[in-house]
Amino acid sequence: MNKIIIADSSCLIALDNINKLELLQSIFGEITITSEIAKEFGKPIPKWIKIRSPKSKETVQKLLSVLDAGEAEAIVLAIESKNSLLIIDEKKGRKIAISHQVNIIGTLRVILLAKQGKIIDKIEPLIKSLKQVGFRISKKIETEMLEISNEDE
Repeated sequence: MNKIIIADSSCLIALDNINKLELLQSIFGEITITSEIAKEFGKPIPKWIKIRSPKSKETVQKLLSVLDAGEAEAIVLAIESKNSLLIIDEKKGRKIAISHQVNIIGTLRVILLAKQGKIIDKIEPLIKSLKQVGFRISKKIETEMLEISNEDE
């Protein structure tokens, strides 16, 4: 069974802001989002992004007390989908997803996967671009990523 890749809006927005949204398609082929995430993204959705709704509106409602609607729907969809991987950046959302045994990665891991898959040559320009558009990256994580990517060269 193929892994279902679910993306939260932060990843879509961040990659779109640096004109690298297609990295998701290059790495994963197809991405799944919810209608709320599509609304948060606010732009036309490429054909390789599928929209699905989580079944449990009740679980989404419970998560809305601590998360925004897109994150809540993404986490519930990931819980409901067997063999899923959730791309989520927000700390609280990551913590809640992990507490529900959801496999997660963040936008920076997507960039690292693109480098490891030889889809991009260097991660440093993308990190720089992300920071320029307001994507927050801790110095520690940035240093670790650059060290990991240098090991590949």
